[in-house]
Amino acid sequence: MTKVLVVGSGAGGGILASELSRRGVEVTIIEKGPSTPPGDAYCHYEIINTGVEILKTDCVGGTTMVTTGNAVRTCQEELRKYNINIDAELDDVEQEVGVSILPDSLLGEGTRKIMDGARELGFTMGPMPKFIDPRLCKPCGKCALGCPRDAKWTSQNYLKTAVNFGASLIENRPVVDIIVKNGELKGVTTTNKDYFADIVVLSAGAMATPRLLQQAGIKAGKQLFVDTFITIGGVLKGIGFNEEVQMNALLKREDLIITPHFSSILVDKIPDAAPEDILGLMVKIKDDNQGRVTTNSVVKYSTARDVGLLCEGAAMAGSILTAAGVDPLTLVSSPARGAHPGGTAAIGEVVDSNLETEIDGLFVADASVLPRAPGAPPVLTILAMSKRLGRYLSAERV
Repeated sequence: MTKVLVVGSGAGGGILASELSRRGVEVTIIEKGPSTPPGDAYCHYEIINTGVEILKTDCVGGTTMVTTGNAVRTCQEELRKYNINIDAELDDVEQEVGVSILPDSLLGEGTRKIMDGARELGFTMGPMPKFIDPRLCKPCGKCALGCPRDAKWTSQNYLKTAVNFGASLIENRPVVDIIVKNGELKGVTTTNKDYFADIVVLSAGAMATPRLLQQAGIKAGKQLFVDTFITIGGVLKGIGFNEEVQMNALLKREDLIITPHFSSILVDKIPDAAPEDILGLMVKIKDDNQGRVTTNSVVKYSTARDVGLLCEGAAMAGSILTAAGVDPLTLVSSPARGAHPGGTAAIGEVVDSNLETEIDGLFVADASVLPRAPGAPPVLTILAMSKRLGRYLSAERV
């Protein structure tokens, strides 16, 4: 029987393990971090300080544990340039993870004021599709820390399915190398043991995946993007926005999105402000893929175009917040950060349209393969591409 190793248990790895194990394939998932309840996921945040702060999470379920449950379709047209059509997979994934618009009862007063302010200025801001179960959700503002009520879909859902169908999940086991002998893939090396398989799929994220590829002699690590974002906010006394469902509305432009977002960073920047007094908007851009990942470093700076887009978005956000009732004299911004690193094993550069590298049997299934920044949450796209890979492997390789 063909053996498959999946390195990483986030959006790409979880659904792939589920797809394959349900078809009777022998699957082992190896995860660097530990298991954790969804409400404790914030304990496993890692911040990489480079030109732009990059946020990531190392635990079973990966960064899906701390997403805000946003379900936006991204990159479909870009992927079609590489003869990759994920329309059917997106339909399936949306049904599986329960994508829907949340009921009005979960739309907070701060978000309503922001939507009204945007409408007053002539901007179109509608509800954000979410993979959150409204029956379980009690707004608390902790979406990006890990849902304390487990109301939000995470990759742990797919992992449970995979294990139920016989997959093995090994946690707290960093993979440090890929085993290749005489040009033939054999498996992976972890910190204390070798694991052997016929197929290895790297789903370790846009910083760990290229480093493993580099260890195997594959030129990866260029074209890093991070979907750079800032949060603009100011004072609207007693609004209580910090306890709302976050990012519950969306204004989408070609190269940026604007969405309601609370950041505790802003509280420290505004004298005498309490968390419940802050109303904020995130500006997220399709940043240039000019960064790189090497064995010992991550380099990512904002280009002139990136700065221009952030300034444009900040001006829009400031206007909307002012229209929503925020005191314009209190408006401040967070530093530039990045939450969606990708591009470091891009399709057409490092992997082919089936996500396979130059080493037969070595695949990549995470945001590393995206050729351009989505400028919006890429979870649905990663899930759809991994589902597509699972179907390909089941039909052609196992």
